[in-house]
Amino acid sequence: MKYFIMFGPPGAGKGTHAAPMVKKYKLKHISTGELLRSEIAAGTELGKQAQALIEKGDFVPDVVVEGMIANTFAANPHVKGFLLDGFPRTIQQAIDLDEMLESRDEKVTGVISLMIPDEEIKARIKGRALVEGRADDANDETIANRIRTYHAKTEPLIEIYKEKGVYHEINGLGTIEEVQQRVFDLMDEIC
Repeated sequence: MKYFIMFGPPGAGKGTHAAPMVKKYKLKHISTGELLRSEIAAGTELGKQAQALIEKGDFVPDVVVEGMIANTFAANPHVKGFLLDGFPRTIQQAIDLDEMLESRDEKVTGVISLMIPDEEIKARIKGRALVEGRADDANDETIANRIRTYHAKTEPLIEIYKEKGVYHEINGLGTIEEVQQRVFDLMDEIC
């Protein structure tokens, strides 16, 4: 079983490139946001826990999200692999993912990292706010905070995955088609 992580700062194009990767390489896409919505809609025990937390304005703790990911792994034994999008985002989540995979006698196959500079992050998030009508994405301070959070909490994962020899960085600048081809070329090498 193969386990890929889609990595990069906000606005790098992770969601844009995940769908074509899933189709071409026959992977099961695991988006933490979609998982939460799906579990809540299905009325599962984890979904009920998540719903209660969200209604109170609290964050859904790692243990709940990780439970949903583990359930997705277990429920899809016949896929060729998984593409994690939005997880892990912290060192602790990366440690937890490693433990989850070790219990299955598996490990991360590859981290596909789409890299763009901070100025491009700002431009893309503002552009997305206009297209999708997301007011939170239009606020300069919110964008700056998301970038700071990425650099402080998520970017340190790069060194961890480099040490494991599974980190692969791609230039995320260019047309969607150009970046998509870079992603496919990399996936063809590591699949």
